[in-house]
Amino acid sequence: MAATTPLYDTYLRAPLRFERGEGVWLIAEDGTRYLDFAAGVAVNSLGHAHPHLVEALKAQAEKVWHLSNLYEIPGQESLARRLTAVTFADRVFFTNSGAEALECAIKTARRYHFAKGHPEKFHIITFEGAFHGRTIATIAAGGQQKYIEGFGPKAPGFYQVPFGDLAAVKDAITDETAAILIEPIQGEGGIRLASKEFLQELRALCDEFGLLLILDEVQCGVGRTGKLFAHEWAGIRPDIMAVAKGIGGGFPLGVCLATDEAAVAMVAGTHGSTYGGNPLAMAVGNAVLDVILAEGFLDHVRDVALVFRQGLASLKDRFPDVIEDIRGDGLMLGIKAKIPSADLLQAIRAEKLLAVPAGENVLRLLPPLITTAAEAREGLARIERAAEAVRSKSGNAAA
Repeated sequence: MAATTPLYDTYLRAPLRFERGEGVWLIAEDGTRYLDFAAGVAVNSLGHAHPHLVEALKAQAEKVWHLSNLYEIPGQESLARRLTAVTFADRVFFTNSGAEALECAIKTARRYHFAKGHPEKFHIITFEGAFHGRTIATIAAGGQQKYIEGFGPKAPGFYQVPFGDLAAVKDAITDETAAILIEPIQGEGGIRLASKEFLQELRALCDEFGLLLILDEVQCGVGRTGKLFAHEWAGIRPDIMAVAKGIGGGFPLGVCLATDEAAVAMVAGTHGSTYGGNPLAMAVGNAVLDVILAEGFLDHVRDVALVFRQGLASLKDRFPDVIEDIRGDGLMLGIKAKIPSADLLQAIRAEKLLAVPAGENVLRLLPPLITTAAEAREGLARIERAAEAVRSKSGNAAA
């Protein structure tokens, strides 16, 4: 039977077509307005068509789009200096995506031990429920069988342990261990937070055994928790960190950050990217930082997050048959449903609100960081109506 579309059948797409966006809103082809609390899966950190980002992209588009890394690119130097000024890092490698940033992080860690005379140290401890990307290496790092099955042997060198289980981490460390890789907040895994204490203990373990601590802040970074990066709440410093999604505000951009020591072996010829750090991406990335690093912006994120959290807690109390738990931090929130989360997602979408499914029967709410308190309350009102509709439907079915 002939396919109805020439596209790969790898996505279960919702039957929605959007033609433009304005701030936290998406407008469909028929003019219907949707409150976008999916934000392109935490990508559109500053909403849609943010004027500062639009102007930066337009201005650069009239100059030069692509050069390759055969030449110096001033925008790279600028963005790299700004990122290292506000993070633990000394070194920066630009990519086009989160998966590529993780690939760079993995290679950086392995190459570090190789250069130190320990080529056997290439194993990385990761955590059950993790998601680190869709490349052959990153699906192995994530360890979820549904992403690995059918793609040949699992790439070697990754060992998963239960999330939050320090004893299991200790037991997994061998003479071949190079690093520990963790998301401070698991996104696809169901909005599961690593505690501050657990992150601190992982840092201590890495120091004790000479391992590198790699953080995946592709989804939870760039202001989403109310600090520039989620690990800052724990007061720790990683050795390597992968960043993407929100750093580009909707333009494809990823970053691998590292200390001088961790990146010491990443010399000329060891890694590269044709498009990574292209002038268009650098213009937008710098514009995103202009906004997020502005005085008071992260305070705003924390204030609006409090409105969300309190509102969702109230809904949980009022709809215990629909909502089992509220998870997350900042503007990275999860509703663990008592009913099939797909049913709740359908009801929420019927209220013209967009959310994102996740593991453990959880719906992710990832609103743009520019969301106002009034827009948060509007979203909460729509979730309430959705919960009422689901409850009513369930009651009618029971009757």
